[in-house]
Amino acid sequence: MTATLFDLTFLLIAPFWLLMIFAPKWSWTRKIAESHLIVLPPVVIYVVLMIPVLPELIPLVTRPELGPLAEFMSTPTGAALVWAHMIAWDLFVGRWMYLEGRRLDVHPLVMAPVLVITILLAPVGLPLFLIVRKVCDTTNRGATVVTHQ
Repeated sequence: MTATLFDLTFLLIAPFWLLMIFAPKWSWTRKIAESHLIVLPPVVIYVVLMIPVLPELIPLVTRPELGPLAEFMSTPTGAALVWAHMIAWDLFVGRWMYLEGRRLDVHPLVMAPVLVITILLAPVGLPLFLIVRKVCDTTNRGATVVTHQ
């Protein structure tokens, strides 16, 4: 069951990423992305995997130590839990980035690579997007100031 849940984790959220990357201006993409519920599939998988190992997991997260945590994460259940956690968080962050990009009217050809990097390497994608956001926000503000003069 653990291997199946591991495999399902990404498969269930891939359609949301595909919409945000390949159909960013489609009205349904925005409607779907505006719902916080899109992160539920990996969260549900996380909970299903977590419940049986909760007594073992609680001490690992309340008093983390590298050795025991590494040992737990090297198990199939530990790896699947970490994967579901990462997938849920990455989608939540990617969803926010997508919505911010649409709000700022960031061109889809700029957002697509940022979102792909976020899927693959979220800790790199987020600061990259923050730079894009800052540049676009400054540019949009400058255009607004010029328009109002």
